[in-house]
Amino acid sequence: MPKMKTHRGAAKRFRFTSGGKLLRRRGYKSHILEKKSPKRKRSFRKNVEMSAPDVRGAKRMLGKK
Repeated sequence: MPKMKTHRGAAKRFRFTSGGKLLRRRGYKSHILEKKSPKRKRSFRKNVEMSAPDVRGAKRMLGKK
């Protein structure tokens, strides 16, 4: 059986913490920033833990079990 290939788009967007949790970037940071408050825009910078239903599919794309 050939090796599984990593989904390159997913590899650039998600990363694992040392504890094995998945991190993702926040949305809503790309345009129409003038009307968003500075506090809200600052919070978009931080990575957040991926929600449980999405983890399964992301791990599959990254080649993890």
